Parts: sequence; C-alpha cells; structure tokens
Amino acid sequence: MTAEASQAGPGPGDRAADGGAPLRIALLTYKGNPFCGGQGVYVRHLSRELARLGHRVEVIGSQPYPVLDEGLPGLTLTELPSLDLYRQPDPFRTPARDEYRDWIDALEVGTMWTGGFPEPLTFSLRAGRHLRARSGEFDVVHDNQTLGYGLLGDLGAPLVTTVHHPITVDRRLELDAADTWQRRWSVRRWYAFTRMQKRVARRLPSVLTVSGSSRREIVDDLGVRADRIHVVHIGADTGLFRPDPAVPEVPGRIVTTSSADVPLKGLVFLVEALAEVRAEHPAAHLVVVGKRPAEGPVARAVARHGLEDAVQFVKGISDAELVDLIRSAQVACVPSLYEGFSLPAAEAMATATPLLATTGGAIPEVAGADGETCLAVPPGDADALAAGLNRLLGDPVLRARLGHAGRERVLARFTWARAAEGTVARYREAIDRYGTGPAAPARSVATARPVTAATAPAPSADLAENSPESRATC
Repeated sequence: MTAEASQAGPGPGDRAADGGAPLRIALLTYKGNPFCGGQGVYVRHLSRELARLGHRVEVIGSQPYPVLDEGLPGLTLTELPSLDLYRQPDPFRTPARDEYRDWIDALEVGTMWTGGFPEPLTFSLRAGRHLRARSGEFDVVHDNQTLGYGLLGDLGAPLVTTVHHPITVDRRLELDAADTWQRRWSVRRWYAFTRMQKRVARRLPSVLTVSGSSRREIVDDLGVRADRIHVVHIGADTGLFRPDPAVPEVPGRIVTTSSADVPLKGLVFLVEALAEVRAEHPAAHLVVVGKRPAEGPVARAVARHGLEDAVQFVKGISDAELVDLIRSAQVACVPSLYEGFSLPAAEAMATATPLLATTGGAIPEVAGADGETCLAVPPGDADALAAGLNRLLGDPVLRARLGHAGRERVLARFTWARAAEGTVARYREAIDRYGTGPAAPARSVATARPVTAATAPAPSADLAENSPESRATC
C-alpha cells in the first residue's frame, strides 16, 4: 500500500469496530523505539490495536524512530528527524555545521551542551509546526508524554495526551540518590524540562494515564485537575506472552528487566537480595534484560558480593527469545521503587511465570494481591526481596498457583485490545468537546510511509520503562 492510499481516508460507508466513523489519528512520540523504553512499547502496541479497530493511525516520531507492526492497512510512520544527539556509538555528539537546518536544531545542541535534555521541547516545536502545516488532516492528535510548549495552541484537531507517570518522580528519586553536589547539580539540570512539562500539563484539556497511582501523582506533582485525567490501563501482548510447557524451567533462575542503572528501578536491592538467597539456594542466579552497567551502585554490589558469575545481562535478543527467557525462569521479579504501570510485571504474569514484585507506585494495581496473584514486598527492602525469593524458589506448588492466577488476571484486565478501545472512547469525547466533524482529506506527505518489513520490529530485548537519562543508550 502506498502512503497516499493509506491516507486517502475511509469511504462514506465505513465503520470502526465501535460502530462510529473511523478516525484519522496523529500519534506523536519523541522517543519511539520499543526496545529502549516503555513509551516505545506503548506506541507500537497501541497503534497496532487502533488500526485493527479500523482507524487510520499515522505515528509521527523522532530518533530512535518508532518500530511498528507491519501489514496493517492505515498504519503509517512519519519520520520527524532531530539531530539524534544521543545515538550510538557517539552519544552527546556535536553535529557538523552542515547538519543544522534551523533555530530548533541550534536550541537542541545548546541545551545538550549545557547539561539539559532538549528532546521534549524540540520535538514539540517540530511536531507543532508539522501539524499546523497539515491542519484539518486529522480528527485527533495524541501526544505520548512530550508535554512541550510547541503543542500548545490550535493544532487543527483536539489534543489528547498520555502521561505514563510524571517524570518529576524520576527526578526526585535521582536527587535522593545523588551523593555529591556535582551529581545533584547534574540531575537538576538534566531534568530542567520537567518545569516545562508542569506548565504544559496544567493547560491540557484531556490527559490519559495508565493507572490510578499515576493519576494521583499527576494531580499532586503536575497540578492537573483531577476531572481532566482518565485512567486507561495498558497491558501485555497476550498472544506473544503466553505459557509454553515445552520451554524447560531452569532451576534457580530469576529474571528481571532494568533498562538503566537508575535508582527508580531498584536493581541494586535485588542484587543484594540475591547474595543472601544463594546461601539457601546455591543455584540461584539473576538474568537482567538490559545493559550491563560498567560502574555505579549495581556494578559495585555485584563486585562486592562476588556475583559476577551469578548475574547475567542480556541485550539484543528477539521478542521470541525474551518470552522464552521469562518462561524459563522460576521467578520473575520487579524490584522497582516506583512504576507508573509496569509492563514487565504484566508480561511475566501473562506467561504464567510467578511474580515477586514491590508495592512501589502502580505495581500493586497490575500485580494484584499478595499471596493471590503474586508475592508483594515493600520497595527498597533487600531482606524482604530475599525472603520472597527463598519462599518461591523452595515451593513449586506456590509457584504454579501464582503463575496460573497471574495469567488469568492479565487476560481479564490488561490487554492492548482493551487499551485501544478505552483510548478511542476518550478520543471521541475530546472530538465532541472540540466541536469538529470528520477531518478533511489528507494530503500526501513524502515522509509518511506504510509499515513494511523494512520498518518491522528488529531483534532486541529491553522493554522496560526508562528515564530520559537512559535515552543515550538507545
């Protein structure tokens, strides 16, 4: 299918799955790669399910570009390039003179040079300019947590914004963990964009979030009126993440996902717990889906306890390999101090792998009650994690019961099809408030292209939500 055909608009008799007219949706994401952040996972799965419901979805993103599912009519990708300052293998690079195109590029580089994170602001400026040039082509604009000044004002369609959780929470936890004034200054400067996000959030007419916990944080941290915030749970790809008895269980295997060595993920507490657990279960070992840190608290804890052979980091594996890794584990663990939702918890439960999780943030909303669908422990407590691991590793009956109950919970509550249906309902409410009819026929845009094998998911493994700081590792 050509980009022109995919954007030509529905016929007069077409209907979406909910019986309403198909919508033309602009889905924005400033960090769209699903293999280095939860926001990219959200865009990939939500865009697919929206297209399956009969809507036309144009994902508009910057580097690392979104990776979308191929072969769905009406699902296209428009690349809105930045200077890609955090790309590998040269993150925090200085662009060549001929790379600069306009004042937004200069702003992006200047902010990076002074220790700030520019992408939410600069992507919003580029996206706002792009959307205003195409006014009337979309029925709704859906921003995936950019919260930038460039998206204020009339975009030619109503704006709906997803806030997974306020990044002010990440900032607070990073400051609490900073042990020098230089580090505290660096954290404050990096997260300076959160001031903009607070100002923008208060002016948004419609905010979606993924949990009740995040809803409370958005009210408290960002000052958004509670009546403007709607919870639409996200979920696991239950067709991919499912049990498979043919995959052998590896004795003592514990699996966790941690996209970056940041305090929010709580990985250091799990490493400390593993050192304690190995006294009772010598075969206990940890596989971390994520990049091995060369330094920092996790690296120091591994070295201090002599766990180099008991802690493995994996990256660059395919989706299928990731699912088999989780299936092979006796325990999946989410040790985070805070999560706005926790996709790793839902995905592990969907495979019927027993879950040990903290009660940080929204994790209990996903994982369920202690002793029923998971084992739950307080965040930041290595001894409690060790006790939970010892209990699960020593009790196969408990593991089987929790695994079965966890999968049933995900199937009943947390699927991407349900998330898409709930999101469309909020789109239609926003359109009704905005007072628009169906969008005008879309113009052809050279950078918009259908999703093909060339843009289909590539092998990787890191599906965790991550802080902006870890963006440099993508």
